[in-house]
Amino acid sequence: MTIFSATDGTRLAYRTYGEGDGDPVICVPGGPTDSRYLGDLGGLSAHRRLVVLDLRGTGRSAVPEDMSSYRCDRLVDDVEALRHHLGLSRADLLGHSAGANIAAQYAARHPSRVGRLALVTPGARAVGIETGWEERRAVARLRSDEPWFPGAFAALEAINRGTGTDWPAVDPFFYGRWDEAARDHHAAGRPDNPQAVALFGAEGAFDPEATRTALAALAAPVLLLAGEFDLNSPPTSVAAFAALFPDAALVVQAGAGHYPWVDDAERFTATAAEFLGGAAAGLSV
Repeated sequence: MTIFSATDGTRLAYRTYGEGDGDPVICVPGGPTDSRYLGDLGGLSAHRRLVVLDLRGTGRSAVPEDMSSYRCDRLVDDVEALRHHLGLSRADLLGHSAGANIAAQYAARHPSRVGRLALVTPGARAVGIETGWEERRAVARLRSDEPWFPGAFAALEAINRGTGTDWPAVDPFFYGRWDEAARDHHAAGRPDNPQAVALFGAEGAFDPEATRTALAALAAPVLLLAGEFDLNSPPTSVAAFAALFPDAALVVQAGAGHYPWVDDAERFTATAAEFLGGAAAGLSV
């Protein structure tokens, strides 16, 4: 664990995985929550050194004095501070889930500082893509042969109607296999700073039109990786996100949910390492 200072003086922490030569990949977690849930992304650290940021107020990073700095657009400044701290003229970025909103806004604001951009099961609020209920329902029904499906789907329907709040019942939908490893991973990744979560999308956090315009001119190659079973970021929404970039590869990982490196580490690592290694043209769509 290493500590550095954000531009406002907040002390931020990051973890480093892997000891390979060359520039690291800056990894931005979702949540906002402790970045430990990313781990070394299923062994990706064997191919590239990973620098995994703890967002302010999570993990080992300090709680800021200015609570408005939890806003997504403000967190972009922390990624830029980390790039500068690492002495990189350009950085390869990987953003997961809500962290993809930060990474996308970083690319929009600092396009010349981005080498490659990987967005894994990305949240898309930064670009104004909304996922409809029917889209989520269609993805959920792909799991109808799972033993937990009847209860989980009933809870999901009740949440959609506004008559239910049993969110833990729908947890299995976020993994390709709801086994002990998935349960342990889910428990380790729960956000523990409600204020950081609540203020992440506060008023002013997103300017979708401006972000989309900037990303349409991004020269850096982009990978968008979706999970076939991902209820949070369904493949159709991720495909719409990919269409915003001039140079983007879309990969849908079969059998994966919202955490594809947990569901199939070998397949995830092969895809991400190929892209980050500079061979994006060979990716399978």
